Amino acid sequence: MSRTSRTALLAALGLITATGATATVFGTATAGAATPGCKVDYQITNQWSTGFGANVTVTNTGDPVAAWTVEWSYAGNQQVTQGWNATITQSGAAVTAKNVSYNGSLATGGSTSFGFNGSYSGTNAVPATFKLNGVTCNGTTEPTTPPTTPPTTPPTTPPPAGTKADNPYAGAKVYVNPEWSAKAAAEPGGTKISNQPTGVWLDRIAAINGSATSMGLRAHLDEALKQKGSGELVVQLVVYNLPGRDCAALASNGELGPTEINRYKTEYIDPIAAILADSKYAGLRIVTTVEIDSLPNLVTNVSGRPTATANCDVMKANGNYITGVGYALKKLGAVGNVYNYVDAGHHGWLGWDDNFGASAELFKQAATAEGSTVSNVHGFIVNTANYSALKEDHFTINDSVNGVSVRQSKWVDWNRYTDELSYAQAMRTKLVSLGFDSGLGMLIDTSRNGWGGTARPTAAGATTTVDTYVNGGKYDRRIHLGNWCNQSGAGLGERPQSAPAAGIDAYVWMKPPGESDGASKEIPNNEGKGFDRMCDPTYTGNARNGNSMSGSLPDAPISGQWFSAQFQELMKNAYPAL
Repeated sequence: MSRTSRTALLAALGLITATGATATVFGTATAGAATPGCKVDYQITNQWSTGFGANVTVTNTGDPVAAWTVEWSYAGNQQVTQGWNATITQSGAAVTAKNVSYNGSLATGGSTSFGFNGSYSGTNAVPATFKLNGVTCNGTTEPTTPPTTPPTTPPTTPPPAGTKADNPYAGAKVYVNPEWSAKAAAEPGGTKISNQPTGVWLDRIAAINGSATSMGLRAHLDEALKQKGSGELVVQLVVYNLPGRDCAALASNGELGPTEINRYKTEYIDPIAAILADSKYAGLRIVTTVEIDSLPNLVTNVSGRPTATANCDVMKANGNYITGVGYALKKLGAVGNVYNYVDAGHHGWLGWDDNFGASAELFKQAATAEGSTVSNVHGFIVNTANYSALKEDHFTINDSVNGVSVRQSKWVDWNRYTDELSYAQAMRTKLVSLGFDSGLGMLIDTSRNGWGGTARPTAAGATTTVDTYVNGGKYDRRIHLGNWCNQSGAGLGERPQSAPAAGIDAYVWMKPPGESDGASKEIPNNEGKGFDRMCDPTYTGNARNGNSMSGSLPDAPISGQWFSAQFQELMKNAYPAL
């Protein structure tokens, strides 16, 4: 593969894994207490066996303040390991969080939020008492502990029948694919993540019906109904079978030839739409991520670009990517409980000036093709099956070293974005300006962009040159941003969670960790998948990756097949750590 939402900031809804459960639930555990001076809401946004994430919202109900300090103590052995939007220190059980430069001022009634990751063992009780600038926020609200089993009802009120949720992930469980879960659980240590929700890839016509050894679409939806219970549940599908698929690569080529648009419509999209429209499944929230990589290829890998390929020129000329995506959006969007998210590449592919705007315009063209309208697009997804860091903390696009801009470093190379979160939010703003709904939501695939482990930097690099500064501090340890296949050193990223940042509907694991990007050598197969040298660890590169080594792991199977070595690599380098 080229791999190269909301207008208001929604409340953080986390993913809490229940031991032995078959699904995970987006929910909250909140402690709140109020006095005439302050109110503090402490939410556990996600939790796993040895760690957790939390969001704290502080509201000033007293006189205005120019700076704030929030204090609390843990009853257990919780330790804060990383924070954001506050300077957080800990001494024993006592934690102190102080404002940073941009969020210190709180008017009467004003509020601000900060978050952190932490570790624990045993229980993870919510703190009982908080102080704001020394004032105890005492009230009648009793603190609660995070649930140990999924609640039977969603923590937020579902929308009225016949209407769509603003954010489908809010207040909902997310489907755990039992096929992936079983493979993950069979790996040493794999039970730590085997109950996480992942995408179901419909990457060929045969995947719709399944086989004696694999579940088809109806089987997945039937299983989803079992996992749903009486609450809300999201099912994540990857619609990925365009004619001439992934024209800039070979590992992810598909079964349909460049001109087989009618087969795409009648044998692939129409059967999917018919199944999804079955009233039996009307109670599910079905998220479709539509045609990974296709549209960006028509911008970056066509004639006039040094990265051009003949196959991409063919697909641009015949228009079947635009036609196919427009048709898929119209057919799937007509189903009332389907939420379409279109693929929008990633920052290391489309973040440059000559790619960013042109891609957004092309997304609009596809969304209005074949009788579709922008109303059929609920949002966009970025970083699907890719490795770009969620957020680079040690340098920004505005930094300079000895008068040289970070944009001039070899790694950034004049890109306007350094990470996926900033890119996703900027792309969202651009798309809304072009006529997409103002409530447009974004998804970020964090399945393989954690870049943790012992090599994770803790500070910026040396200021000797702009390159030492960037290279020494960046989390993303790929040799080049254009490397996309089975990357060595990669790790699991943020766990799936709802509404983690402004405009972001969810962090998701759309690419199931452990499934290969492509074979390290040519392997005959009946899925139409070729051999791409970018998956060969001995390959010295091409124009699309600056003629760099591929950085791929050896001995990989064809794309989509289980790759144990990759799975172990991802767990070892997970961030937050497992």
